[in-house]
Amino acid sequence: MNNGLINAIIAYIMWGVLPLYWKLFDEVPAGEILSHRVVWSFVFMGILVAIQRRWGDMRRILTSRSLLLPLAASGLLIAINWLIFIWAVNSGHVVETSLGYYLNPLLNVLLAVVFLSEKPNRGQWLAIAIAGVAVIIIAIDYGRFPWVAISLAASFGLYGLAKKKIKQDASVGLLSETAVVLPVALGYWIYLAAAGKTTAWSLPTDMFVELLLSGVVTALPLLFFARAAARMSLSTLGFVQYIGPTIMLILSIFVFKENVSPVLLVGFALIWTALIVYAIASVRATKLAKAS
Repeated sequence: MNNGLINAIIAYIMWGVLPLYWKLFDEVPAGEILSHRVVWSFVFMGILVAIQRRWGDMRRILTSRSLLLPLAASGLLIAINWLIFIWAVNSGHVVETSLGYYLNPLLNVLLAVVFLSEKPNRGQWLAIAIAGVAVIIIAIDYGRFPWVAISLAASFGLYGLAKKKIKQDASVGLLSETAVVLPVALGYWIYLAAAGKTTAWSLPTDMFVELLLSGVVTALPLLFFARAAARMSLSTLGFVQYIGPTIMLILSIFVFKENVSPVLLVGFALIWTALIVYAIASVRATKLAKAS
């Protein structure tokens, strides 16, 4: 549990500061950035798996339908999440991406109850209710249906559920996920080249090198997340996730200068209250379990 918590905190801090990285490429279309993200993630993970000498595990996965299908689903889910996130950040919707990842823990709890038979205690349910009220307040104040936030929450929540269901080493599992969507990314490269619409390849050398590093930037937090998901309950993992959107919210206010209303700040304060309540309830539940 403690090891899982450390991995989760590292992953969510990395994800929280990612908008700073993707803003470097705001002149490159989101789909093209995604294709590079997939390709260079595959390259980085391929090198890592080769160093670990795990290519035998990789071949076993790619020849097993029972393993390949769930990994294909998780690969598609995370690719959808990446695309929406990159587009939202580079279109000036960092606040809404923050809302999406605040909403995600609520969905995680629902998925955990329905699919994993996890049973939150009363204190945890109270925290969930407070967070739910906060999200409703934020959505109403936002003034329109927050499709970006809901799409991000749904895609990443289902991805987290898939990672709980797939019992695979983090490195091999992530390489398999990127391998599934790699043909689509390469096909998109071919389309862009044929249509004369490539943008990334004409970037200045320093920026293109930074784009190449998207493989490392993408893979590292996912590796930490995969290790955390294997050691923590899905609902608890979801609440630790509040670290990421809180960092995004701070960036949206102080770095990207997006407008944030007082009502929105009240909603975020309620969510942090829910996080504290949930943490206290979880600690008490752990102590009771040890005592018994």
